[in-house]
Amino acid sequence: MKRASKTSFCLPVVFAGQLLLAQSVSSPPGPPPPAISITKELIEFFTPKDNPPSDAKVKLGDMLFDDKRLSADNTLACNVCHDPRAGFTARTETGHGIRDQVGKRNTPTILNAMFNRSQFWDGRAASLEEQAKMPILNPIEMGMKDGDEVVAKIAAIPEYVAAFQQVFGRPVNFDDMARAIAAFERARISGDAPIDRFLRGDENALTAAQRHGWSLFNGKGRCNGCHAFNASYPFFTDQRFHNVGIAAHKTDFADLATLAGRSNPTPAEIDRMAIETNASELGRFLVSKNRSDIGAFKTPGLRDVVLTSPYMHDGSLATLWDVIDHYNKGGEINPFLDGGIERLGLSESEIDDLVDVMNAFTSDKYASQAAMEMTRQKTFQRTPRSTRDTDAALGRKMGHGDAVPDPDKKDPAFIGGRLVAQ
Repeated sequence: MKRASKTSFCLPVVFAGQLLLAQSVSSPPGPPPPAISITKELIEFFTPKDNPPSDAKVKLGDMLFDDKRLSADNTLACNVCHDPRAGFTARTETGHGIRDQVGKRNTPTILNAMFNRSQFWDGRAASLEEQAKMPILNPIEMGMKDGDEVVAKIAAIPEYVAAFQQVFGRPVNFDDMARAIAAFERARISGDAPIDRFLRGDENALTAAQRHGWSLFNGKGRCNGCHAFNASYPFFTDQRFHNVGIAAHKTDFADLATLAGRSNPTPAEIDRMAIETNASELGRFLVSKNRSDIGAFKTPGLRDVVLTSPYMHDGSLATLWDVIDHYNKGGEINPFLDGGIERLGLSESEIDDLVDVMNAFTSDKYASQAAMEMTRQKTFQRTPRSTRDTDAALGRKMGHGDAVPDPDKKDPAFIGGRLVAQ
C-alpha cells in the first residue's frame, strides 16, 4: 500500500499589527476572518537558532525518518511508530520495537511536537534533536549500539554522503542526523481546525452539540484546567506534568520510587527505565526525583486528538469516551493524585458533546482520517466501558467526593456532606 503523503501544508499568516489595523477601521461586515492560530512568529520562536530549517534539510530528515536501516535489524523506521495515516502515532497501546519487543509507553504524535517545551511523556528530552537519537539507540526500539554504529551504517550509503555534504557541508555524523530528523518533525505543523474558526467569530464553525461541548469543556467538565486554549500558545495543553491516576491501576508508587530514588541514572538509563521497566509508571519522577512528580505525566495537546488513540501514557484508554469516563469519576485514587482531579458528574449526553467538540480540534487536512476514527470509536463506546463508574461520577461512592444534596435550611453546613451531631 502506498504510504500517505506527509507533505507539510502552508499556514496563512496574519501579523498582529495588520490585524489590529484592520479591526480599527470601520468597514461593512464581511466573511469571518481566517482560522489563524499558529503564526509565523510562533514558529520562528520555537525554531532553534542552531538548526534553521531548509527544504533540503527537511528532505534529508524525511529520508532518515523513513529508513529502516537506522534499526539494528533493518526492520523498523521512525515512520512505523509515527505513521502519517494514524496521526503520526502507532495506534497500539504501547510502542513495538525490533524483534517484536514491546515497550511500556504509548507513542506520542509528532504533529506540532516542535511546540513542546520538552519531549516524551516524562519530558526526559529537552529538544527534538535530543529526542530523535533516543529511539534509535534504545535496545527494545531500534536497537543500535551507539552513535558510531549508526554513522558507520549510514555513511556507507552514497546518497546520504552526498545529502549530508549538501545540507551541512560535512560528512555524516550522528548530531547532524538528529538535526535533520528534528527539522522534518518541525515541519509537521497542524492547525486550521473548526475550533479556530469558531474562536475567530464564525458561529457556524461548530454544531449546536459542539458549542455545548465547548461550554462543558470550559465549565462543568473542567478540561480547561490543563487544556485551555491560549492565543499565544494555542495547543490545548499546559505542558505540565500531572498524576491523573492512570498509573494507579497497577503500581505501588512508594516501593518503586524508593528503588528508583536510590540511583543516579544517566539519560540513557532513564530512557531504558521509562521504556523497559515497571519504573515507567513513576513518570516525571524518573527525571526530576521530586516526590510531587510520582506518577505524573505530561499533559498532551488536544489538536488532532481524535487521531491519536489509544490514549494516556500507557495507551490503556481506547476511546475519548473512556478518557472522559476516567475523569468523570475523579480518576483513580492514589496518594499522589493531582489535587485538581475530582469527580465531574457528567451525564452520558454531556460526555457525547465533549467528545464531539474535541473532534472539532482536528485540522481540516486530517478531517477524513478523523471521521473514520470517530466511527471506529463510536462502535467501541456502545459496549460496556470498563472505566465508566456512574456512582463515583455522581458522588454516590465513598472517596470520590460527596453528591450535592438538597439544601438543608436548618443546617446549611450539611450541604457539604457534614454529619449532623446527634
